[in-house]
Amino acid sequence: MSDAEAMADEFDTIAWWTASAVAELGEDHALPAACRGSGSPAALDWLASSMELQQGTRLLDSGAGVGGPAEYAARSYGVRPVLAEPMEGACRAARRLFGHPVVVSDGLRLPFPGAAFDAAWSLGVLCTVEDKRSYLSELRRTVVPGGAVGLLVYTRAVDDLPDQPEGNHFPSHDELVADLRAVGLELDDETALADVAGTPEDWDEAASRVEEVVAREHRDDERWQRAQAQQETIAGLIGDELVVGVLLTCRTPGPSDIVGP
Repeated sequence: MSDAEAMADEFDTIAWWTASAVAELGEDHALPAACRGSGSPAALDWLASSMELQQGTRLLDSGAGVGGPAEYAARSYGVRPVLAEPMEGACRAARRLFGHPVVVSDGLRLPFPGAAFDAAWSLGVLCTVEDKRSYLSELRRTVVPGGAVGLLVYTRAVDDLPDQPEGNHFPSHDELVADLRAVGLELDDETALADVAGTPEDWDEAASRVEEVVAREHRDDERWQRAQAQQETIAGLIGDELVVGVLLTCRTPGPSDIVGP
């Protein structure tokens, strides 16, 4: 299976099936299901606080999936989110679930002018990108000088992983910091994902019910089976602490830091 096929199974096909399952179960299942794998409410609150998100903040969510974290930020902090997501099925699901502006776009080539947003975040995406510096450079480019860039990154805690999930390229923590420094993003704050509260029980239950409906309808489909195997491999690496989630906030260079021609 190619990296592209693995990503399409997990983030395109499953995304649309998820939206269909939410339609069956009810809107109260949408946010928990759409945030699955993108951080708990406490993790999103940590990022929002560190990034100083507030009413009216223009927030770019790059690699937005089905839009759960963006919707959470809109409901909790009054931000104005725009979603960029390379998988068409995920974009259709995000529109169906939450209705925020969303574009089908690779994070390496965002279709926005420079400084179009007050802040940007990208959650659980960087480990799926080989050219991490180009990806981070695009986030920096689209944010106003001095604006915040928030990240949830899954990092490699060992030199070599026993299992390498298709389409994933986990950096070490040192490699991540070097990539941030290389593109001019200044690390402002950081915490381990394990150090913030986990997902509330009612959210876990709602998200699990959505997954049960998807499994009921599609467990005989090879795409569901491949995505399930991929998720189990990553969950095993995280459970064994070979891959560690890290929350970070960075700042783009302020006006005084930018040297003119």
